[in-house]
Amino acid sequence: MSPVNRFRALPLRSRLALLVTVAVAVAVAAVAVVSWFMVRTQLRDQLDSSLRSTNASAQANQTLSEVGCREKVPGAIVNNLSAQVQIVLPAGGRCWVDGKNTLPVTAYDLQVAQGRRGPVLYDGRTTEGTPVRVYTQPVNVSGPVGGTVAISVAKPLADVDRPLSTLAWVLLFVSGVGVVGAGVAGLWVARTGLRPVDELTGAVEHIARTEDLTVRIPDEGDDEIARLSRSFNSMTAALASSRDRQAQLIADAGHELRTPLTSLRTNIELLARSEETGRAIPPQDRKELLASVKAQMTELAALIGDLQELSRPDAAAHVRLEVVALHDIAETALSRARLRGPELVFGSDLRPWYVRGEAAALERAVVNLLDNAVKFSPPGGTVEVALRNGELTVRDHGPGVPADDLPHVFERFWRSPSARALPGSGLGLSIVARTAQRAGGSAQLRAPADGGPGTEAVLSIPGAPTPPPAPPLVPPPPSSVVPDQ
Repeated sequence: MSPVNRFRALPLRSRLALLVTVAVAVAVAAVAVVSWFMVRTQLRDQLDSSLRSTNASAQANQTLSEVGCREKVPGAIVNNLSAQVQIVLPAGGRCWVDGKNTLPVTAYDLQVAQGRRGPVLYDGRTTEGTPVRVYTQPVNVSGPVGGTVAISVAKPLADVDRPLSTLAWVLLFVSGVGVVGAGVAGLWVARTGLRPVDELTGAVEHIARTEDLTVRIPDEGDDEIARLSRSFNSMTAALASSRDRQAQLIADAGHELRTPLTSLRTNIELLARSEETGRAIPPQDRKELLASVKAQMTELAALIGDLQELSRPDAAAHVRLEVVALHDIAETALSRARLRGPELVFGSDLRPWYVRGEAAALERAVVNLLDNAVKFSPPGGTVEVALRNGELTVRDHGPGVPADDLPHVFERFWRSPSARALPGSGLGLSIVARTAQRAGGSAQLRAPADGGPGTEAVLSIPGAPTPPPAPPLVPPPPSSVVPDQ
């Protein structure tokens, strides 16, 4: 397993603590390294300044005048300059001046002694191998040697290396303590910060185990965890509401199915008993009984179709919406309504209007509105249908809907007291409202604007770009084949 996969396999709390530890470790290491180099630079600059400020010229003249130019001699006079000092001659020789050790003559020293370059600073070693920092400069001396020579002054680098070594160990110790502290702090921060996530996890596990959607998580504050808690609470509330609606739908459907099924069962039992006992049912009664069975079967089929339509809450996500002509859909639905109410008078004023939606669903919604108008219209009454500027209105002249019942007309299975004796499932207007919502519109029932009797149903759907007209038919070119003579 790769390191990345191993890291991802760790619990979130461990990953967060590890990331905090690594981040602090990198920061502490960077600060320690920068501090070490800054101190090193400062100490080296101080050492270089002390080398430059050493008055080696006077000491060199005194030494040359008293003892002459020679290699280091044990017991010679040392004037305690705390440095190694020697003269480098242009020919490559050297004269010991001061110090406990001597310095090798380098190319830098010769170039300075011969006047080919100015003062120079470099790291070197004494002839005994001690690391030193050397400063070589040109000077004029008197005495037997005389002339321009180079004087090299050297101080041991131990004056810099020892403090730097001590500082490195101190920084290493402090960094280790900081990393360990960062790890402990990161673990504490991870546990504290992820406690709401643990509560959320516990709530999810409790819901999965008990299916209790009433569980809520505290959501104080405005941080991301509080937002996540609020989103979770909203989700569980929506799920609880959806489950309640499903249970209510099942209960209402069972209640609505019980009546036609009971009546259908009674009629079929009468027919079966007639066959079993040999007692024939009078032809007229048998005809009415079969007509009742057929009507009940039709009512059951319509109710089941409505239930299937309402049981698809996510169907709109899988339906391809297209631009359709609402006026053509209304005209088709109107022709079907005329067959269901042949004794009624239908007036229509359908102006062109294009919408984006599902043609079959829109047609069913318009048919449901017209069926309601047919159902509640008195014999010989008039149904007025109009489509103007995206607003389809269906007006009947029936008893109308009381104002107290208007807020409930789009609820599933809701039927007004005056309509319970009429055929229907109480789902038609629910289907109309959902179809309008899917198409981005709305549906409502209201009293007629003229104050007359009846009800006015309104279906409002926003318009869509008009589809381009079909290209005109071009007649085929005349045939160039000459018929046989």
